[in-house]
Amino acid sequence: MALAGIRCLVTGAGGFLGRRIICQMLEEDQGPDEVRALDKAIGPETRRAFAKVKTKTLLTVIEGDIRDVASLQTAVQGITVVIHTACIIDTLGIVDKHTLWDVNVRGTQLLLESCLRNSVPYFIYTSSIEVTGPNSRGDPVYDGDEDTVYQSTQGFPYAENKKEAEKSVLEMDGLPLKDGSSFVTCALRSMYIYGEGSLFLQRHLDQSIQNNNIFLRISQKEALVNPAYVGNVAWAHVQAAKAMKDPEKVKRIRGQFYFISDDTPHVSYSDLNYELTKELGFGIQPKLAMPLMILYWYALLLEVVSFLLHPFVRYVPSINRHLVTLLNTPFSFSYRKAQRDFGYVPRYKWEEAKQQTSQWIAKITPLRTAYLKNKNS
Repeated sequence: MALAGIRCLVTGAGGFLGRRIICQMLEEDQGPDEVRALDKAIGPETRRAFAKVKTKTLLTVIEGDIRDVASLQTAVQGITVVIHTACIIDTLGIVDKHTLWDVNVRGTQLLLESCLRNSVPYFIYTSSIEVTGPNSRGDPVYDGDEDTVYQSTQGFPYAENKKEAEKSVLEMDGLPLKDGSSFVTCALRSMYIYGEGSLFLQRHLDQSIQNNNIFLRISQKEALVNPAYVGNVAWAHVQAAKAMKDPEKVKRIRGQFYFISDDTPHVSYSDLNYELTKELGFGIQPKLAMPLMILYWYALLLEVVSFLLHPFVRYVPSINRHLVTLLNTPFSFSYRKAQRDFGYVPRYKWEEAKQQTSQWIAKITPLRTAYLKNKNS
């Protein structure tokens, strides 16, 4: 199934995932008639990435805020499929709760309303594994799927925001459009995404450089998860967009959510960092700096200190209980349902994903080393 004949809007176009989705769409032999790239700011690196792709597809770049109704009204006119990746990712509580909700939840709802007003037929939402968990008890899941029963006891703002936004998306499936058809929505719950350009991976790299090229162990070796390569998560979105042209597939995917993973080996978050860098000479701590239970109570102590200091100074701890649990709970899910319903199969094998990511790390390591040395001098 080709993308020819559709017009696609991608929000969060300047982000880690959004940019990759757009590049893959532009690379298609029978690509969309138009791709619109919407973001608050499209940086020079993103523009260069778009310019490198030889394509017959019209690319329209729109700089606008997801919370601005006028920008959304312009962006969705004449669009066939919206892929909504724009959000603020915050696992530490750095962003204030109002701003986080305003972008992640209200922004999504405003975009949905704009789609309904302008009879946009199809909507694909980039959700997150954190909508599912892990819960505060750290109950594990091994190779789960969309039918796995799991009691969520979250409460961390980012996870709750993504859950509420996904709910808004799926509840709007089936609403009538002006042409007599109905709105079709689905959500793709991605695992932790790694790959070239990952800010999270760069942050861990900086910490390891400052620790003599030894990664700090932040998750137990047995806390197995299944991270997904950015190229594969992007490809799942492209495949979902293609499926919107197939009436039989539309019947299956409408109103559904899907876990998006790939064939990356099941490892802990810390051991993924090591796997991607060991051939570059990096090492990793053999165990956590302190027993897991003590680390959990230490994180609680930091949260209490942050709360007590709040009237006087803003202090955001480098770790919290939610993050300790997230990083140390076995939590993995299969992509079988996405494969069955809309034909998703990972585009990149593990070895290729690892090679591409490692090459990027090798390229930026000297730059990060020099930057950190100057910063600390």
